[in-house]
Amino acid sequence: MTNRTRAGCDNGRTMRALNSQSSPIMFKNLTLLTASLLASTATLAQVQLPAPAFPVFRDAAAIEQACSTGLTAAAANLKTLEKRKSDAGWISAYDKFFAGTEDSANAIDFLQYVATEGSLRDAAQACSLRWAEFNSGLNQDVALYKAMKAAPAKDAIDKELQRVALAQFEAGGVSLPPAQRARAKEILDKLTALEQQYNKNIRDAGIKVRFTEAELKGVPENVWQKAPRDPDGSVVLGISNPVVGPVLQSAESPVARERMWWAKANEGGAANLELMAQAGKLRHELAGLFGYDNFVDFKLRNKMAHDAKTAWHFLDGVKDAVAVSDIKDTEALRAAKAKDLGQPLESTVLKAWDTGYYSERLRRERFSVDQEAFRPYFPPEQSLRFVMKVVEKMMGVRYRQVDVPLWAPGVEAFVVTDVASGKDLSQLYVDLYPREGKYNHAAVWQVRSGSTEQGRNPVAALVVNLDSKGLTLAEMETLLHEFGHSVHVDLSRTRHLLQSGTAVLQDFVEAPSQMLEDWVYDKKVLKVMAEVCPECKPVPDELVDKAVAARDFGKGSRFARQHLYASYDLSLNGKDTPEPLAQWAKMEAATPLGYEKGSLFPAHFAHLMSDNYGSGYYGYLWSLVIAMDLRTAFAHDKLDPVTGMNYRNKVLSQGGQRPAPELVNDFLGRPWNSGAFFADLKR
Repeated sequence: MTNRTRAGCDNGRTMRALNSQSSPIMFKNLTLLTASLLASTATLAQVQLPAPAFPVFRDAAAIEQACSTGLTAAAANLKTLEKRKSDAGWISAYDKFFAGTEDSANAIDFLQYVATEGSLRDAAQACSLRWAEFNSGLNQDVALYKAMKAAPAKDAIDKELQRVALAQFEAGGVSLPPAQRARAKEILDKLTALEQQYNKNIRDAGIKVRFTEAELKGVPENVWQKAPRDPDGSVVLGISNPVVGPVLQSAESPVARERMWWAKANEGGAANLELMAQAGKLRHELAGLFGYDNFVDFKLRNKMAHDAKTAWHFLDGVKDAVAVSDIKDTEALRAAKAKDLGQPLESTVLKAWDTGYYSERLRRERFSVDQEAFRPYFPPEQSLRFVMKVVEKMMGVRYRQVDVPLWAPGVEAFVVTDVASGKDLSQLYVDLYPREGKYNHAAVWQVRSGSTEQGRNPVAALVVNLDSKGLTLAEMETLLHEFGHSVHVDLSRTRHLLQSGTAVLQDFVEAPSQMLEDWVYDKKVLKVMAEVCPECKPVPDELVDKAVAARDFGKGSRFARQHLYASYDLSLNGKDTPEPLAQWAKMEAATPLGYEKGSLFPAHFAHLMSDNYGSGYYGYLWSLVIAMDLRTAFAHDKLDPVTGMNYRNKVLSQGGQRPAPELVNDFLGRPWNSGAFFADLKR
């Protein structure tokens, strides 16, 4: 759930105009778009919202009209800003300019991931590309660049915005000679188009997999019983996470698991591999325009890691810590398969589609823990309320559901209120369940950025794909992770919108969400479910104990996999530009599990194509180091409201208006360190 408006556990990104991207944000000035929108005014009249309601478009033409209207207004506002004297108010005027682009661009951009009709998604994608071209032009605007350099900064907050903005201008090529500057813009616009097409290929693939009922033995009936059937009676399943996970973990038939694994493994197809190859060459060329011989150093120069050498050094430390346990974990799964099939260990080959199944078997055998056993305890709607209640207890807020028109039936809207003052702070939209054409992973979009100076309240959109029958413990972790991103957005209280919410360094942005994942293993936290769902059976304490014991099983392989993903990402963007699939095959072949010939995993690893996560996937592990250090402050009580408010005020509310290390230092009372992370790896 960030490319500066989307942050995600597996994808995620947060998009932001300052970062040369459009972002899922809200229309502030809806009067510009009245003719294009179809809204329920009767409903809206009864609802008091801290930010504008989400715009509902009747058709693709309405999106196109709103897009053109917004771009025309932005061009006019840009001319005004360019003519403005670089005085004491210039930085604030610059920030206010982006309020206008947010209000016109971000809701439309978001719709390409969630709109119910393909025509709306296509129109939103086309609009997003137009805004990307506009934004890349902004980063090459010499007049704005000179004005930003000359603008007086009244304090440290202004200076930080100025520092980040100037770096973004320079990354956009404003300081390059004219010919190179023009080429940089061409490359940046093309990279955006490639990413959009890559995501569209995944989103619109509509892959279906067919099974007999016998092949689905062991898979929970709620996953397949109501699925469509072919004329011959075959069960037709899609490849959304609520379907793929249970099939790979529970299907007794290795043939069924293999068929599902291949369908998911090749999602995106050869076309996406070609898009990746093009992106790699363009990134390398872009870095060269700035005097770098690799894209990683170019990309990381303003991140916490700073350069490829530091990122690789960090990853090498992770590899050293997990290498032995990765081999041990893999051998344990191979032994479980040999035992299950009654065949000699030496002749047993562990396949990729075996790992989830035998991991679950071993958890059940060793710890009596079955992920499916948690679903009755975590109904999806109640689980959402449970997560909200946890945040309410920690951070002094309340979530209130409101009835407003949104982009699809069943999507929910909430107003976030500060308990102490009674003031409405922000809005949250939640899209819980899978549907055709919807973004099929989990992420949060910063739909609107906040600014205390402008009186703007933020808006977040949480997009997940939950099983209507309930969540496993692993899925609860994901929900907590993504909700952490939404809290980061909604509780932001920054002066400038360009520093709001998740507008932080990419290798820090996952830390606040990763921190909360651990809350699901706490008995006191889990008992909060009774407050939102008295009729729900509480998770038995002994089951929690078993889950905690089982949590560390397979840790070596999980972290080794994250290390592989991060290393692959860096290798794609180094001094050479290897062919994506060949490089993946080579690197995965060196793991204990090996590479399955013909599989196309990189074709649906969307982070690799993201502006923020390309060369930045190491940030998940880097952020986890910080997240585990942040957890130490809550060691005595994860629901402690004093610590929670301290965290809210010193970290979440600050967004990016102070450097991330300063925020963590302020909260912990010391510089962050990796002690908790590496201690956990050894556990």
